[in-house]
Amino acid sequence: MNNILVVNVNWLGDAVFSIPVFKALKKTYPQARITCLCVPRVKEVLDYCPYVDKIIIYDERGKHRFLWRKYKLIRYLRKEKFDMAFLLRRSRTRALMLYLAGIPFYQIPLNIGDIHRCDYYLKVLEGYGIKVQDRLCELRLKEADMQDIDIKLSKAGLRSTEKYVVLNTGGNWDLKRWSEGSFVLLAKRLSQEFGLRIVLPGLDKDKGACERIAQAADAKVVVLAGEVTIGQSLALYNRAVAVISGDSGPLHLAHSVGADVVGIFGPTRPEITGPRGYGRVQVIFKDVGCNKAPCYHLSCTNNVCMQSVTVDDVLQAFKKITA
Repeated sequence: MNNILVVNVNWLGDAVFSIPVFKALKKTYPQARITCLCVPRVKEVLDYCPYVDKIIIYDERGKHRFLWRKYKLIRYLRKEKFDMAFLLRRSRTRALMLYLAGIPFYQIPLNIGDIHRCDYYLKVLEGYGIKVQDRLCELRLKEADMQDIDIKLSKAGLRSTEKYVVLNTGGNWDLKRWSEGSFVLLAKRLSQEFGLRIVLPGLDKDKGACERIAQAADAKVVVLAGEVTIGQSLALYNRAVAVISGDSGPLHLAHSVGADVVGIFGPTRPEITGPRGYGRVQVIFKDVGCNKAPCYHLSCTNNVCMQSVTVDDVLQAFKKITA
């Protein structure tokens, strides 16, 4: 095969977990052009994957929600003359698009059980007969981003010799977020007991929470929420003493560039979405018995699975990866 299409997933963490798919394809077909069809929000992640040659955007909630736009995309895919497509998630819409574009495709087998997301995506290749030898989720840093984050940190008052910890307070749904109060206490103790600076990145929507945490922590905190690109975030994580986060995209992005991470898990299970990069890792998960995780009860009112994780739990995990 010389021209391969991979139809990718929808979320940042899952995009990281799909990296070994591209790696295995490039190893098996080193001369092939590997293209990824993906939603806009994961495009920037895939820009840092050295095994992807081309990216095509499928904006299913934007311009491609209209039938005539889908038709134009299908015509474009047909003209690309792909030899094969691999569909990483079962989707009738995407499967129909590939069929109408005349592209033979292989998709995830049914009933493969609860396995890690990375292994789940690799089952597509294995089911097709491709051998997978490397399951490491790995993104490549860019020197320009390293320079940019140095400038941003310097402007924020953090000297190049100062060590810092990144606390990711966000998450794509609220039940996966550790409480603001817990992050406040953690920031205080990391500052007082370890002499570390604290950096709070995130999206624009996280800025309010980050500023509240910074103000209440009474410590030297740098708020970068809404001010860094994904590439700059990768550089930020890579240079940190550690990254502490709930089960969200930044946790997996950080581990993919070799950062040491502490993952706080509640309604999701580390066996399914735990970090798969190459830094040191400690995962905190307490089975509180209220539901079988992964749990998607978005109306949950007490979030006991996350509340059961204490600041002492996180500090003990932090000590283990920095010892």
